[in-house]
Amino acid sequence: NDIICCGAKPLFFLDYIACGKNYPEKIAAIVSGVAEGCVQAGCALIGGETAEHPGLMAIDDYDLAGYCTGIANRKKMLDKSTVQEGDAIIALASSGVHSNGFSLVRKVFDIENRDLNTPLEELDGASLGEALLKPTKIYVKSMLALFEKVKVKAVSHITGGGFYENIPRALPDGYSAKIEKASLRIPPIFRLIQKAGDIPERDMFNTFNMGVGMSVTVADKDKETALAVLKEHGEDAYLIGTVIKSGKGVIIE
Repeated sequence: NDIICCGAKPLFFLDYIACGKNYPEKIAAIVSGVAEGCVQAGCALIGGETAEHPGLMAIDDYDLAGYCTGIANRKKMLDKSTVQEGDAIIALASSGVHSNGFSLVRKVFDIENRDLNTPLEELDGASLGEALLKPTKIYVKSMLALFEKVKVKAVSHITGGGFYENIPRALPDGYSAKIEKASLRIPPIFRLIQKAGDIPERDMFNTFNMGVGMSVTVADKDKETALAVLKEHGEDAYLIGTVIKSGKGVIIE
């Protein structure tokens, strides 16, 4: 997802797993998940390393990192300087929390002492564990298709820092993203997190993706074509705002 924000195509991926004890079945399960992510991104898993650190890490602990290389035509790389007032901002729905905000999640829910398996009405029958551990959605194939059909001006991968830290990265100086809060399709898990932790709304939008895994900026005349292409490739895509002249970065109202 980070590679695609440049307008590049992922080529290959390498993983690194540090663990307290090497349990072969656990490592195999982790690598299987990484491989599935690579399939979704259309890139090759060409290698990696597993490092066992007894004494340094608890036996059941592990740390997973990855490295991706992509390729792009320099002339076709995304250039945020082309963003103008009136451009449309399109949301690509996330699958859930994705991979960011878990320090706050663990604190809010007291994860170590919480039942993670009981279905909850607030989560439409899903358990807390199921809702929190939904795999991060990978947007590579749908975005590559979009690049072929529409002039995409900028893309933001909504990760740690939420709307307020990620969307401005795809805006030139002097411009802001005006987001229509009523248009956002916020999944139940975020409402539950906010309620459980009594978290101010601004902090939620400054920590989590709030249901938007990626935002795409295109000229207003191209928005309907962009939406059609994204939906054709399985994305829940919809308009969330416009670009305005302002120095405030992101305005949610």
